[in-house]
Amino acid sequence: MTVAVTAPAADARESGSFAPYVGLLGVMLGSMMSTLNTRVTVFGVADLRGALGAGFDEGAWITSALGIGQLIGGISCPYLATVIGPRRMLMGAILVFFAASVLAPFSPNLKAYLAAEFISGLGSGTFIPLTIIFILRHVPKGLTLYGLAIYAMNSEFSQNVAASLEGFYTDHWSWRWINWQYGLLLPAMFACVWFGMPRDEPYDRAKLRLLDWPGVLYATLGFSLLYAGIDQGNRLDWVRSGMVSGLLLAGALAVACFVIRELTAASPAIDLRILSRGYLILFFTLLAGFRFIILSTGYIIPNYLQTVQNYRALQVGSVLVWIALPQFLIVLPLAATLKRVDPRWTLGIGAALVAAACLLATGLTDQWATEDFIRSQALQAIGQSFALTSLIVLVARTISPAEAVTIGTFMQTSRLFGGEVGVGFMQTFVREREQIHSNLLGLHIQSQDALTTSRLLDYGRIVGGHLADASETAIQSMKLLANSVAKQASVLAYIDGFEAAAAVAVICWILAAFVPRPPAAGECCAPLQARH
Repeated sequence: MTVAVTAPAADARESGSFAPYVGLLGVMLGSMMSTLNTRVTVFGVADLRGALGAGFDEGAWITSALGIGQLIGGISCPYLATVIGPRRMLMGAILVFFAASVLAPFSPNLKAYLAAEFISGLGSGTFIPLTIIFILRHVPKGLTLYGLAIYAMNSEFSQNVAASLEGFYTDHWSWRWINWQYGLLLPAMFACVWFGMPRDEPYDRAKLRLLDWPGVLYATLGFSLLYAGIDQGNRLDWVRSGMVSGLLLAGALAVACFVIRELTAASPAIDLRILSRGYLILFFTLLAGFRFIILSTGYIIPNYLQTVQNYRALQVGSVLVWIALPQFLIVLPLAATLKRVDPRWTLGIGAALVAAACLLATGLTDQWATEDFIRSQALQAIGQSFALTSLIVLVARTISPAEAVTIGTFMQTSRLFGGEVGVGFMQTFVREREQIHSNLLGLHIQSQDALTTSRLLDYGRIVGGHLADASETAIQSMKLLANSVAKQASVLAYIDGFEAAAAVAVICWILAAFVPRPPAAGECCAPLQARH
């Protein structure tokens, strides 16, 4: 199902009105908050568990509830936008998100908080698909590329400032601001959308009666189950858990039913036939791949700093912010460059820079701190900006404005699943590699070995001055040696994680070579012809 282009939208693009710029500010705020909603919650899970009196296992469902809500909101977006109009839908989603964000900290128990997180996800999940449609339909044509570049920058910027924000809230204000922060921005977003988005056509009840309810049900059920299975997989050890196996199997069956239904229905809720253009599948695969890399490294660095260096969230944020800041400097020059340069070149360059950044980070040692990550993270920031902006521009040039919401939904689904698979894979990969390295290091530690004895004596001299009992000194020395082995095993596992991320970046770089030649910049948003 696609969205028809309305007359007011066309007028807004051509009239030189100031309103589209106000609307653009509104949807950009929404895109930023949608990403922040996920990342700040991820960094704040421990604080939320403590505030709600939840254990580790129960609290693990906080991020799942939010992610499932965002997924359902994004999947439901295409058809609902055709029924009630993008402007009405966006304003309704803002109100839903606002209410859930304000009320969530007052939850009397974990179940109530999970419900509030799910509802906030429903609202914020529509923001990214509707941002895409606004840029393609309402931003003046000459500025479309700049809008797309700012959108790409905005999404990645908000993701990488999340740790700093969460750390600041919990250290200086309250854990409640993890939710309340949106209450400050959503009224401004609502005002921008009210003024800046063209009014929708009259409400058409006939479209609601034609809704493909079975297709929507299969999609929301199937993708939600898959997302929950992936999100809980590492905690429950994947297929060794009956719950995870059941979630993944039931989700796969429901998604299969959804695909069959949408390919055979006369009026599908989501027009999967668009994917018959093979290059779109390639684009979404690349998007999922880059999200895999971004959230994989976004998992490794905070965990290294917290596990090995005992950093707090605010200190972790001082590293991740180096991914965010360079994007401000290159977003406008990059957009201007894409008007003159084939985006496939900048896509390939971006993938290569991301791979190089990941390989640079493999020099990790247990002495690395904030300044040691700056080179690799700054390089990764530039590469991500090049790759993601180029990819979004390529997608935009291959579709018509009428297909924008459906494409936005595919992009949202690719983003969420690519990132979730990245985190799930990297959590399991690092855990398994740490166990392997710990075992291998342990094989070289023998009680009668000269090096082992020397290390224990050094530790004994360190702790001996504080302990009078020789046996207690020996026990503490052994504990220090065990901690040293565990730290080195963790560092080696994180290095392996960076190598895995670099391998995925190389795969993306190879796939970029198969992207067909896009239309010229002046033909932005025209259907792509099958040519190379």
